[in-house]
Amino acid sequence: MQKIRKLFKAIHSREDGITGLETAIILIAFVIVASVFAFVVLSTGLFSAERGKETVFAGLEKARGNLEVRGALTVQDVDADGDIDDEDGLDAGTDSDDTVVFNLSTSAGGAPVLVDPAATSNSVVINYIDADDRVADATYAVNEIQGDGDSLLENGELFEITSYLPTGSALVANEIFTLEVVPPQGGTLLISRTMPAEIDPIMDLH
Repeated sequence: MQKIRKLFKAIHSREDGITGLETAIILIAFVIVASVFAFVVLSTGLFSAERGKETVFAGLEKARGNLEVRGALTVQDVDADGDIDDEDGLDAGTDSDDTVVFNLSTSAGGAPVLVDPAATSNSVVINYIDADDRVADATYAVNEIQGDGDSLLENGELFEITSYLPTGSALVANEIFTLEVVPPQGGTLLISRTMPAEIDPIMDLH
């Protein structure tokens, strides 16, 4: 009998086990780790979704602020003084007394845009570029063709813009020039034209 007891005691002497408390601690640790991971995943997803929404709204705002030219662009050689080429007696080009005229409107669904040459901020700016010069914030004037009497260009309204060539600038035959019409919000409107082979008092450039 004594031998049997010693045998059972030897069998159970090396048996290991864990208590219910240890099991609970391990399970709680797994739950906490899973909760933290789920929180990180959800936070990252919400942040990405918010950034995506901001990007979409910014793109819509940029598109809604776009301007467009309605009709042709006209270069007016209004003075023809001192611009005569001595070789053939023809007008050699325009100077800073001459103008570039075009009609401006908002694109379909575009947001209202302030077009006020006297404003110092939040208004349309026109930059002039040719082969020899780049002049920022060139002088221009506004003639309201269709509108409600204010300087805000809105849907359905049409403004005639007269841009004056910067001092010292001149456009000669076959020269390419560009007007950058920059609104306070939205994309920049680039108007690029080529002067005709012969300078006339009125030149309609499509």
